[in-house]
Amino acid sequence: MSLGDGWENDDGGGRRPEDGAGKGLVVAFGLTMKTLRVRAGMDREEFGRRIGYSASTVASFEQGRRIPSPRTIDKSDEVLGADGMLSVWKEEVEKAQYPVFFQGMAALEKECLELLMYDAHVVNGLLQNEEYMRALLAMRRPPLDQETIEQRVAARLARHDIFDRRPAPLLSFVMDEAVLRHRYGGQDVLRGQLEHLLLIGEKRNVEIQVMPIDCEDNAGVNGPFTVVTRKDGKKFVYAETHATSALETDPEQAVLAAARYGIIRSQALTPRESMRFIEGLLGSL
Repeated sequence: MSLGDGWENDDGGGRRPEDGAGKGLVVAFGLTMKTLRVRAGMDREEFGRRIGYSASTVASFEQGRRIPSPRTIDKSDEVLGADGMLSVWKEEVEKAQYPVFFQGMAALEKECLELLMYDAHVVNGLLQNEEYMRALLAMRRPPLDQETIEQRVAARLARHDIFDRRPAPLLSFVMDEAVLRHRYGGQDVLRGQLEHLLLIGEKRNVEIQVMPIDCEDNAGVNGPFTVVTRKDGKKFVYAETHATSALETDPEQAVLAAARYGIIRSQALTPRESMRFIEGLLGSL
């Protein structure tokens, strides 16, 4: 994928801090990286060559204008002989790539045992392909600048690692039929997104279901939400609205949301029926 000028590879090395607090943390990390590099007697060009980046990108890391991936941080720690002084920053630096309102949810995704997701407006972020992401972000009003779009695309794509995690979490998605009919970005973008859903739906730990428009009962009329079950068994509920989001930690509300999701799932088409439905939509384009 192309991430624009100065984004030399696709391991997440070009991500920008999403907010002011994140910016301060990333600047502090960058100063630490620079101090260790100078102490090791390396110029930016040599250091960049050894970690797989240009000197200009190393400068961006050190100045807090770009966020290195966890893999790049570990490699930098090794190359500089930092004995963990850089690696210890990984979790906080990675978190800085997300909007503040999503950081708690992003952390839960990384340690979840199960995710239950109901969507009524757009395809869930974990199921979006890159072209669909870009189409959605390009429609935001007020418009997002290109650097912000690139950062959010990179951050969202990084979340897709969840599909390759071992042991694999259980992932269940229910989405309204209307989500699959909106031609955001045009017919070609929709076609690619539907093809992507069919591929993801083949994974053994993933179930994708469609709530038909003609369904007379839908327990999800209050809107999209996600139920997360952590490895210790604790459940959380995450929901976004127009300008805010909420991560609910009350056990009672989490249990009720999980029960509501169970009803939604029973009202939707089965996963097998849903795959056939998506194939039919794809064939009609």
